[in-house]
Amino acid sequence: MSDGPEAFAVRAHVARIAGRSIDVQTYIWHGDQTGLALAQVLLEAADRGVKVRLLVDDLDARAKNDGLAALDAHPSIVVRMFNPLPSRSGTMAFVGDMMGDAKRLNRRMHNKTWIADNRMAIIGGRNLGDEYFGASDGPNFVDLDFALVGPIVQDASASFDRYWNSAAAYPIAVLSPDKVTDAALQKLRGILAEALEDAEQGAYAALLRRDDAVTRLVSGDWPMTWSSEYRFVADDPGKIDTDPDSSNSEVLTTLAPVLRGAQQDLTIISPYFVPRDAGTKGLVETAQSGTRVRVLTNSLAANDVAAVHGGYAQYRDRLLEGGVQLWELKPLPGVETQSSLFGSGGASLHTKGLAVDGTTIFVGSYNLDPRSTSLNCEQGVLVKSDVLAQQFMALFDRQSSGERAWKVGLVQGDVSWSDGSTTFDSEPEASSGRKFQAWFAGLLPIETQL
Repeated sequence: MSDGPEAFAVRAHVARIAGRSIDVQTYIWHGDQTGLALAQVLLEAADRGVKVRLLVDDLDARAKNDGLAALDAHPSIVVRMFNPLPSRSGTMAFVGDMMGDAKRLNRRMHNKTWIADNRMAIIGGRNLGDEYFGASDGPNFVDLDFALVGPIVQDASASFDRYWNSAAAYPIAVLSPDKVTDAALQKLRGILAEALEDAEQGAYAALLRRDDAVTRLVSGDWPMTWSSEYRFVADDPGKIDTDPDSSNSEVLTTLAPVLRGAQQDLTIISPYFVPRDAGTKGLVETAQSGTRVRVLTNSLAANDVAAVHGGYAQYRDRLLEGGVQLWELKPLPGVETQSSLFGSGGASLHTKGLAVDGTTIFVGSYNLDPRSTSLNCEQGVLVKSDVLAQQFMALFDRQSSGERAWKVGLVQGDVSWSDGSTTFDSEPEASSGRKFQAWFAGLLPIETQL
């Protein structure tokens, strides 16, 4: 699912037809129109007697603590926070938590899973919020999910259970017992009902009503592609307690031989792309063996984390010299990306996936960067399917067109950017302040954190 409104509609529809259980695992859950709407459909499911389990990483969720605690007051909803902060509110308390226990709190659960009745799962790069579903008035992400049925859903469910029962998952009723009350739940019901009423009159609801993919979905037209060769892979939740090391990444362990085995084509989309020395060497060797290697990532103008772009830029020349083809996505027209040294909302590319030889595809939460490899917990689905791989490559072709991205190259040894009509000799459309942030980040010894 590459279409944002469709990805939202599938989640909502799956929740509405669930009869026994819904399991949701996410890194971010915004309190905006789509985030509240999804909370409402989960609450409605719980009112029907469906058992709902919500597992949310606490770094972002701490700011929504009261709302999540209110949901936990429902007899059919249980909420757990992954790797929680000791304090439950306050900026200064948050800073104190991070300063006092940064080694632990720097490790996060980046997984995204939505499972209904252990029969259908949604897995990919999307968090829960407007910009992930094409509903934001500001930047919206280019993103990707798999909607899955069949035996692989059992693998996803087993992974959810592993995280749910891990030592890092704390019941919110233990963290904030005074917030888990019937009164809080009733207050939340009023907030959600009012938000839903407003949303139904808004532009996004109108977009959903006229969206062809959504209309087909609701009518029961679910086009599926079948494959008997697949693998669901997820890092061990205990990864957050280990010393940072690439060997602890189950996702990379699975992907490495697939990447090395590319014979004709390797196509990669990664919003945060910091290949480091080993990754750069591997990609260059693959390209020099005669395999076409293509990578699409965010440009500095589109990237919301200047430090990540600074880390990537250190390898850009070597990749280009080695024959790796690079494209950098343009910022959305008319929307200025709000970038900071270490991150804020607004990057336009959020898809994490790759295709090998037009036959195999991976989609998940994993970025090709040190943080995904060594620090955060990640997951994804690797499947052999000519149809899906070709769809992914077609998506790459659309996103790397001159209208949407710059082709990066070398002109007399210097990096240049071109969209086919205009060529730049420095980071295009990036302010001097943003260029300084990326340059400065490249000087800092922070690559393992990117």
